[in-house]
Amino acid sequence: MSLVATHAGCKLNRMHAHYASSAQRRAALHHYVPTMKQTPPNNEADYDTHAPNASVQRGSGSGNDSDNDSAPLDPSRHRTLAEARRADGDELGAIAHLIAAHTLDAYATGEPGASTSNLCDVATGYFMTGDHMIAGYWYRLVLTLDPHVAVACQNLAAVLAGTGHTAEATAYRDRAYRIQRVFVEGTGAQQRRVLILCAAHTSGNVPFDALLPGTTCCRIKYAIDYAADEEDQQLPAYDLVFNAIGDADVAAPLAGRLAHFVSHCARPVLNPPAAVARTQRHRTASLFAGLPDVQVAPCVQSEAAPVSRAALDALLAEAGIDFPVLARPAATHGGEGLTLCESLTTLEAWRSAQVGVSYLATFRDYRSADGFYRKYRVIFVDREPFPYHLAISPHWMVHYYSAEMEHQPWKLEEERRFLDNPHTALGERVMHAITAIGRRLDLDYGGIDFTVLPGGQVLVFEANATMLAHFERETGTLAHKNPYVQRIVDAFERMMSRHPAT
Repeated sequence: MSLVATHAGCKLNRMHAHYASSAQRRAALHHYVPTMKQTPPNNEADYDTHAPNASVQRGSGSGNDSDNDSAPLDPSRHRTLAEARRADGDELGAIAHLIAAHTLDAYATGEPGASTSNLCDVATGYFMTGDHMIAGYWYRLVLTLDPHVAVACQNLAAVLAGTGHTAEATAYRDRAYRIQRVFVEGTGAQQRRVLILCAAHTSGNVPFDALLPGTTCCRIKYAIDYAADEEDQQLPAYDLVFNAIGDADVAAPLAGRLAHFVSHCARPVLNPPAAVARTQRHRTASLFAGLPDVQVAPCVQSEAAPVSRAALDALLAEAGIDFPVLARPAATHGGEGLTLCESLTTLEAWRSAQVGVSYLATFRDYRSADGFYRKYRVIFVDREPFPYHLAISPHWMVHYYSAEMEHQPWKLEEERRFLDNPHTALGERVMHAITAIGRRLDLDYGGIDFTVLPGGQVLVFEANATMLAHFERETGTLAHKNPYVQRIVDAFERMMSRHPAT
């Protein structure tokens, strides 16, 4: 089993991918597969008579799928397919099949040093440009030849999870991290070496792609939830640690393991686990208690479905929670599973259908005078606030992607005013409250989603380390936001630079 490997394309869990232009897709694929020149076909079902879509969805996960479910193992077949792809004008597909043929030849003849490395790069090139079905097709061939390629298992798990094949995705993910726990991205001598603590089995990690760019950072991803204590002493050299397990509910079962790591770590740790642990939703009100002009709706953690309606009613009463109630499963984000329950009957039915921990909170109607709901996001870097976005929606569950921000210029203009000068847009009273929240939150990287109530108070929806900050497409409608994202990235870089390299 390998503890450490270097691979440019590996991913841990949650993948924050964004659509790219054809030129960007070609550039990204060129980076990972240098000989490929053109964009892959749009219709994966036409990619091969052994359709990638079928290969991903029908595979058994054993690595020994039949020819009907995976790429053919006959090199001559791939050469024929290469000719067909080239005739169709798909040079990328042609070269991919030629690489497959060469790899199969090498394994068939027992060539010394035969490797799936180039074929895995083909798969990863497609994976990184969003062509996941084709990537899955090639990853399956990689694993047929060498079942111990952790990156192939890892990224195939992501493909399967994205198509709803949860059980098979879990099997491949477990297989990946039994093989390998450390993934090194970047080897530049001048790069800062950052050890990133990650939870491999879930999506509770901080989105760090923008914060730790590969141009300046060597990212050493450590799936600590799969690693034994003694593996902490076998890690590559690093300058500092970023604890990316930002969801306190995900981190809770790992508390002992994380504490052991921190107690034996000689380098600075950003977002120490003890600070993250204080950000569970039901602790937010007490965390910010006493801060002027800050409100948090009452929230309670429900570890198991109450045994009766009376028990559920008593749980709410003790926490001071009134109807309507917002109910959500723990360790979820982006509104996943979030439900507005208007009565005890509907809440009881919702809770009875849940498995595991849930959160129940009072719903506050926070509509502005114009009838729209506004949700602001501020990112804190080293306790300093930076505006990130404003979403304006006619619905109480506000998400940027569903609020039609890009199609309504007045919304984008209001957001731009907030991003450009939040002190003017929100007022000094509100910004004073937000600054106080950042100090009390006490994270090296974190954020809050909030609204401003008519009386000028800040109503906090959530405050934690998992807040996403990412760049938008340079040619997209939201490209104007990138300078503000850059401010966040620059602040994070300044914070890291205060910790000198070893």
